[in-house]
Amino acid sequence: MTANKKVMFIDKTDPVLWEALEMQGYQCEDYTGSDRDKVMKDLPGFLGLIVRSRMKLDRELLSRATTLKFIGRSGVGLEHIDLEYAAERDILVLPSPEGSRDTVGEHTIGLLLCLMNHLARADRQVRRGEWIRAGNRATELKGKTVGIIGYGNMGTAFAQRLKGFDVQVMAYDKFKTGYGDENAAAVDLPTLQAEADVVSLHIPFLPENHYFVNDAFLESFAKPIFLVNTARGLVLETEALVRKLKSGKVLGAALDVIEYEEMSFVHLDPKKQPAAFQFLLQSDSVILSPHIAGWSHESERGHALALVEKIAKVAVE
Repeated sequence: MTANKKVMFIDKTDPVLWEALEMQGYQCEDYTGSDRDKVMKDLPGFLGLIVRSRMKLDRELLSRATTLKFIGRSGVGLEHIDLEYAAERDILVLPSPEGSRDTVGEHTIGLLLCLMNHLARADRQVRRGEWIRAGNRATELKGKTVGIIGYGNMGTAFAQRLKGFDVQVMAYDKFKTGYGDENAAAVDLPTLQAEADVVSLHIPFLPENHYFVNDAFLESFAKPIFLVNTARGLVLETEALVRKLKSGKVLGAALDVIEYEEMSFVHLDPKKQPAAFQFLLQSDSVILSPHIAGWSHESERGHALALVEKIAKVAVE
């Protein structure tokens, strides 16, 4: 075991991660207030890197990581990390989706129920002194077919929470085989598009998934659908969604993620966004939340504990 087991924390995490790593013999150092130049200057000599999404870990930065063995990503998305170059350098990239699977599952249920029951709209109306009952009648989830696209940690968590709603659940995941279980039937994409009343997205952002949901995708559904996206904003083309909302092909959309977000996901100024987003802001058929599906009071500790377990298995010679 090398005597120098230094771990650089670029982003803040739950304190349990720092504490556990020190108990494993690592020397943790705080770079949460450091800029990119400082991180790159000091990176040689570190064995581990703990990040969220504040800084892009591209080839330029990783080329300085001459002794790096692992990158612990407190969270899910890896689009800010050059995974191909990390693999070339034999650097393990360890995400922690287990930490937020439960809160994403619950948030997705909440968005869907809010959408189909017009809860956000009704709340705004009552606060304005309007008492509109017939115009806010719900569409019941019971008896519907729910299609889940992406059946990893988040998709399976959502499926588990649908069990009490008396719905048929089917899942499509192009990266898996034999993934059907007691909560969802594995189907191909054409079958899902032929039968789904509700579609929930749980896929990562990868170059091949950019605008996975576009005009052609939405037009391929046999029935008008309710659409929920708690995955990544760039998997859905906002302009295509707006067109389908206007045509009635999409009955309503619940979005926790927006394609116009910054890389760190910490800020989006609605006033500076294009016309398509302005339509979403004005539409009574759209529910929006600020990229918080995976961010509960419990999830940050969950991410930390998942990384503690994964880093403990890293062989550091």
